[in-house]
Amino acid sequence: MSETRSVADWTAGQPGLAYQRCSACAEIWYFKRTFCPHCGDGHPEDLQASGQGTVQAHTEVTRAPTDEWRAHAPYTIVLVDADEGFRLMAHGDASLTIGDRVRARFVSRAERLIPYFEKADS
Repeated sequence: MSETRSVADWTAGQPGLAYQRCSACAEIWYFKRTFCPHCGDGHPEDLQASGQGTVQAHTEVTRAPTDEWRAHAPYTIVLVDADEGFRLMAHGDASLTIGDRVRARFVSRAERLIPYFEKADS
């Protein structure tokens, strides 16, 4: 069972990035699970990420997958290595390039709160 800790998480409608760390093997991962994907321990620790990282890849989506996203196309998707040691995919500013230092803010799109990355110095 997961340790109960108050961390903000965009998947629960709160502005924040939550990640987990295994209390047994110290593995780190993104997206909540009830056990460690590395060793199987059932006591992961919930932690709050800073929202800062580095862009590893980016792409422009020109053809939205649903009607609710069509109003937002074209939009940029980035793959970010978070400073805490996990990787996540999220929306980002169109000007981002590989290697840019970024920080997350949270925006409402298609009736959901989502992470949106922009250059850390902006």
